[in-house]
Amino acid sequence: MAKSEQTAIEVGGHEIKVTNLDKVMYPETGTTKGDVIDYYRQVAPWFVAHASRRPATRKRWVDGVGTADEPKDAFFHKNLDPASTPDWVATVSLEHRHRASTYPLVDDEATLVWLAQLASLEIHVPQWKVGPRGGHQNPDRMILDLDPGEGAGIAECIEVAHLCKELLDGMKLTSVPVTSGSKGIHLYAGLDGKHTAAQVTEAAKALAEALEKDHPDLVVSNMRKDVRGGRVLIDWSENNGNKTAVAPYSLRGRDHPYVAVPREWNELTASLEQLTPTQVLERLASIGDPMQVLLDKDERVSRTAKDRLTKYRSMRDQSKTPEPVPEASPVAGEGHSFVIQEHHASRLHYDFRLERDGVLVSWAVPKGPPDDPKENHLAVMTEDHPLEYGSFEGTIPQGQYGGGEVKIWDAGTYECEKWRDDKEVIAVLHGRPDGGLGGEPAKFAIIHTKMGGDDKNWLMHRMEPESADSQAATGTSDSTTDQKLPRFEAMLASVGSVDDLGTRDWVFETKWDGYRAIAEVTGGEASLRSRNGKDFTRTYPELAELGSLLDGHTAVLDGEIVALDEDGRSNFGSLQNHGAGGSKAHYMVFDLLYLDGESLLRTPYSERRRTLEALALDGEYIHVPVTLGSDAEAALKVSKDLKLEGVIAKTIDGVYQQGKRAGTWLKIKNQRMQEVIVVGWKPGAGSRANTIGSLLLAVNGDDGLTYVGRVGTGFDAKQLAEIKKRLERLERKTPALDDVPRADAKDAKWVRPSEVGEVTFGEWTATDRLRHPAWRGWRPDKNPQDVVREDG
Repeated sequence: MAKSEQTAIEVGGHEIKVTNLDKVMYPETGTTKGDVIDYYRQVAPWFVAHASRRPATRKRWVDGVGTADEPKDAFFHKNLDPASTPDWVATVSLEHRHRASTYPLVDDEATLVWLAQLASLEIHVPQWKVGPRGGHQNPDRMILDLDPGEGAGIAECIEVAHLCKELLDGMKLTSVPVTSGSKGIHLYAGLDGKHTAAQVTEAAKALAEALEKDHPDLVVSNMRKDVRGGRVLIDWSENNGNKTAVAPYSLRGRDHPYVAVPREWNELTASLEQLTPTQVLERLASIGDPMQVLLDKDERVSRTAKDRLTKYRSMRDQSKTPEPVPEASPVAGEGHSFVIQEHHASRLHYDFRLERDGVLVSWAVPKGPPDDPKENHLAVMTEDHPLEYGSFEGTIPQGQYGGGEVKIWDAGTYECEKWRDDKEVIAVLHGRPDGGLGGEPAKFAIIHTKMGGDDKNWLMHRMEPESADSQAATGTSDSTTDQKLPRFEAMLASVGSVDDLGTRDWVFETKWDGYRAIAEVTGGEASLRSRNGKDFTRTYPELAELGSLLDGHTAVLDGEIVALDEDGRSNFGSLQNHGAGGSKAHYMVFDLLYLDGESLLRTPYSERRRTLEALALDGEYIHVPVTLGSDAEAALKVSKDLKLEGVIAKTIDGVYQQGKRAGTWLKIKNQRMQEVIVVGWKPGAGSRANTIGSLLLAVNGDDGLTYVGRVGTGFDAKQLAEIKKRLERLERKTPALDDVPRADAKDAKWVRPSEVGEVTFGEWTATDRLRHPAWRGWRPDKNPQDVVREDG
């Protein structure tokens, strides 16, 4: 496994190393380990509210759950390994018949994320808690597991659930149904903690037996499977003090990533379905948690954070940093202040902060606010900051979060033109006369793109005064102004081989050697942008043909911008010299994401493909290439015979997972290539005197930039001159990384690590260097933050 596949994330003030984020845990949907961690991180407030202080048993699927036809086994874990458990994880030791076992207590977000990193898809807890000194308390809730036998289903479970509710209401017990994420329904009833687990178990059994007596054709209380046919088992035994049930808001380890979800009673109708993580998070944001009625008032979680500065405080020690760390929770207000701070931390960046609801909503902008409407800059959302931070200048001590000098670059007030939470902000800033914005009003759009699959990534765009002429000049699409089209991000393919295909049904497409681009078409006009938001519309004017081909349709398409040689093969070098000698670009369309008001993201690939082909996009520069069939060996042979880069394998039933690197798309290459970040260059000698001899290269690793060697071949004289001119503008005095060998560092010229290129190479050496690399060209469509080592 490559080093770059491990990284560290900060959760609740704790650093957690996460690995294999692209690993597919649910092959049926392409859901990755990164998706699992992201879900548990977002659902943590509600999960913890129901699971805290309860010893957690974990079911781990280290290789994913498999498919419905070929499920994979889980590992059931009770006892923790002390050597691999972080010291900040709360635990409790419980005596069993033959030994004592140590369990984690899911008391905070960090513990939940740590368990998710270990591939603990399911987390099970008992209906009782441990006390302050680890003692076994009485149950605070009763659970009834409604499990349909063969011939019964969810409809029968709903009927039994309502019968149970009538009895529980008569016992003056508040009850909440939970769709289990599997076949049945769980019913939870709140208790006052005055009865033992044995007493609660007896009460649950009596309830089940009473309903079985009254409804013998519908209900069974006996655990024997041979008596369940056509009936619903009321499993009362999970109230036993030694038993557990899947925790509310836990994922299930089935072929689809369904969740155990608390529901409102009025949701229990014939149309009731199991829910996915996305649906769960959406309903929590809109209607909240139906099961909070079983919690004490101080345990309940509102739909929004109670204190938006909780994360900010957790990352700072007031005794060690001069930053303001207010104790009081922020109070929402109507202020519209802004501040942009120049932050000389481990790397220079600019902190862009807008006052909203009593806090400063914040982004880190590595390159600073763009001053040219033709450029977009990455903006990484960070934790909310207190309003007091708007006047902060000073030095944060080294070793503390964000250590380094902070200066105010500009500050003032802003007019809010648009604020769509988690989607887009448009604001006009009025700064200081001597501020970095030049004393003139400056209008910015900040758009949530999730580039590279990272939810924190936004794009910052400087907008010109509103007019039709200025929009045409800048190539700004309607997606940043009137929102006629949804904003889509490109789905990414995982690196793979024929051995990774398994038994699923695949279709193979040509892997084109160019720039990935999302095309938006509305009103007969087409605009194209790269994965990192770069506008390609003016760069390749010939591709405007797409607008006329789709005139009358509103659409969003996915494809690759390429240059073709005389044999019809894509040629990356020619694309780098677009326009020279009259060369033209072509757009190879391979997917359709949106058509005439309808999103096709959840439509299977085979149906999206049929719809795309029906549009008959056959122009001079616009093409829908034919697929290479469904035979892997034959497709690869065609690709190699034609000297193409490789193939893309796509499952025929796969949905389009925008912004995700999924296992339902695999890129299988004929030659090894690697994206690289240029961190410096060495002067040439002989025929290369006064120009570049080689480029020094890096990728992102565990601890920042990692040196991977130098490349000195693959250039022509024209490219060398262009590269030197380009890099001289990025000069810096010291290297951006510290692991460059002395021989390579000698006489080197260092540059800011902001430019991405690509090389071919033979293999990785034992010291993690590129063997025999050759330069292919620049990748203006890629962000440095996304460049990691690719194995395969």
